[in-house]
Amino acid sequence: MLGSIGLIRFPDVYGRTHAATKSATLGVISIMIATFLFFLFIEGIFVGKILLAILFVFLTAPVAALMVARAAYRTGVPLWEKSTQERFEKNVRKETE
Repeated sequence: MLGSIGLIRFPDVYGRTHAATKSATLGVISIMIATFLFFLFIEGIFVGKILLAILFVFLTAPVAALMVARAAYRTGVPLWEKSTQERFEKNVRKETE
């Protein structure tokens, strides 16, 4: 619900990507933690693969959001006019040199 509100309220693609990534990561990790706890306490089985999946999602979701934002910046999608910082410009210059 909060992710969809963020998608509607944030003014540019960068903020919307942030909102979508945070809510999706929280949702997926919450379900995985609940599954892990179910198997641990109800079934009495320790499932290490679920912990690895949680770690994988926790590490890869922000990277995917960064790649989407970087692609948007490189293709010329403008920042919101009231944005106070532009952090991608110096990194894009380094990559193209």
